[in-house]
Amino acid sequence: MARIAVIGAGMGAMATAARLAVAGHQVTVYERGSTYGGSVGRYERDGFAFDTGPGLLHLPAVYRDLFVKTGKRPLEDCVELVQVDPAVRHLLADGTAVTLPGGSRGGAAAVLDQAFGAGAGERWNGVLGRARDAWNATRRPLLEEPLRPDRQVLGDDPYPALRKSGLLRRRPPTLAEVAARELGGELGELLAARVRAYGVDPATVPASAAVLPYMEQTFGSWYVRGGMRALATAVYERCLERKVTFVFDTPVREVLEQGGRAAGLLLADGTEAPADLVVCGVDPRRLRVPLPAGGAPARGPGVASRLTLLLALRGARPADAVHRTLVHSPGAQLTVLRPDDPAVRPDADHEAVTVSAICGPGSAPAPRAEELLDLAARAVPALRERLLWTHERTPADIEADTGAQHGAVPPPALAGAGGAMLYPANTTALPGLFLAGGWAHPGGGLAHAGMTGALVAGLIVEGSGFRGSQ
Repeated sequence: MARIAVIGAGMGAMATAARLAVAGHQVTVYERGSTYGGSVGRYERDGFAFDTGPGLLHLPAVYRDLFVKTGKRPLEDCVELVQVDPAVRHLLADGTAVTLPGGSRGGAAAVLDQAFGAGAGERWNGVLGRARDAWNATRRPLLEEPLRPDRQVLGDDPYPALRKSGLLRRRPPTLAEVAARELGGELGELLAARVRAYGVDPATVPASAAVLPYMEQTFGSWYVRGGMRALATAVYERCLERKVTFVFDTPVREVLEQGGRAAGLLLADGTEAPADLVVCGVDPRRLRVPLPAGGAPARGPGVASRLTLLLALRGARPADAVHRTLVHSPGAQLTVLRPDDPAVRPDADHEAVTVSAICGPGSAPAPRAEELLDLAARAVPALRERLLWTHERTPADIEADTGAQHGAVPPPALAGAGGAMLYPANTTALPGLFLAGGWAHPGGGLAHAGMTGALVAGLIVEGSGFRGSQ
C-alpha cells in the first residue's frame, strides 16, 4: 500500500483517487478551495440553482465504468441520467430554426433536408460518417491509452476529407474548411458551431474536430437531475466510501523531491505532507511540474474561457422549450440551457436559464451582458419581461474557483495538427509524479477528465507497461 497525495479535488482528480483507493492505496486529496468538483460548481439563490460549469455530459460510459470499478452501487443508483432530446436547436442569424433530434441519423437527415433542401441530410451524414472513421482510428490512442512517446499516430489528421474537394492539395484541412467545402453555407455553420461550443476555433483546429459532433450524435448528450453538481457529489461520496481523505482550504506550493523522485507536497503554510506518489490534478504550470522531454506542451494562454449569465425567470417553462439552443450571430455564438428540472427552480411558475459565450485569449471578445440578453431573447421569448434577476460569471470567477490561468477552460484533446492539440502525458519527468484532470492527456470536458482517472490508476497499479483498458 502506497501513500498517495492528490492535488486538487476536480472530477479527474477524484476519479483517480477513487480508483487508487479501491486498489488498496492510502489516498489524501489536497484542495485549495472549500469544496470538491473543480469547475463543476453550483450557484443557488431564492430557490433557483444553476450549474456554474459544464451543463451536459457526453460519453456517460466513462462514469458508469468508474462506479462499476469502485463499488457496488452503479452510477444510475447514485444519480438520475436523462438523455437530452431534441439534442440541440440552432437559431441561425437569418432567423431559421433547426431542431436536431438526438441519436437518429435518419431523423437528423430529414430535418436538414427540410431546412436546407434535398441532399443536405446526406451531406451531413457523410461528414459524420467520415468523422466516425477518424473516431475509430484514434479512439484507443487518444482516449483509452497512455500517450505514446512518439505520438505519431495522433500527429496526423485522421479525418478522410472528401475526394476531389481540393482540401488535401497542400495540407490537411481545418474543420472550417471541411464545413465550407463538404457542407457549405448555413449547413456548414451548424457543424462549425457544434465544435465552437467546446471552446476551439474551427478555423484553426484540424478536421478531426468533427469527432466532437459525431460523439454527441452517436452517444447522446445527457443531463443529471438536480444539475451536474449532483454528479460531482456522487463521485465525492464514492471517494469517501473508499476511505479517501479530503483536506480542503489547503493550497499546495510545490511537489517535494527526494532521491530523484516525488516525495510529497509542500503546502502553502509551510507544512510538508510526505507521500510515496503524487498525482497533480490541476494545471501543471501552476506548480512548475517537470513534463517529459519532448512531450506534448501544456495548453497556453490561448485557451478560451466563458462568460456566463444565470437567469432567474418568472413564469413556467413552456412545453415546447428545448434543453439546449445554440444562437448564431455574426459576432458571437451563445449557448442557452433550459433544463426541465423541478430541482433547479423554486416552483413550476419559475424557470432557471443559463446562457454562456466563449471569450478570452484565442477567441472573439464576448458580448457584454446586455448583448448576451438580447441574443438569449431569440431563444427565450419575452425574456426581459420574465426576468427577475441575473448573476454574471466572468473568467475571473472561473479562475477564482479553479485556479486556471485567465479562467481557461480546457477543451478535449484532438488528433492532427502535428500533435499541437494534445496535452502532457499522464507521466512526468519526475518519477512518482503523475498528471490527471483536464490539463493532462486526453484533455478537458467531464468525460475526458474522467478518463484520466483510469489512465493514471492503471499506470500506478500496473506500472509503465499499462496500455489501457481492453
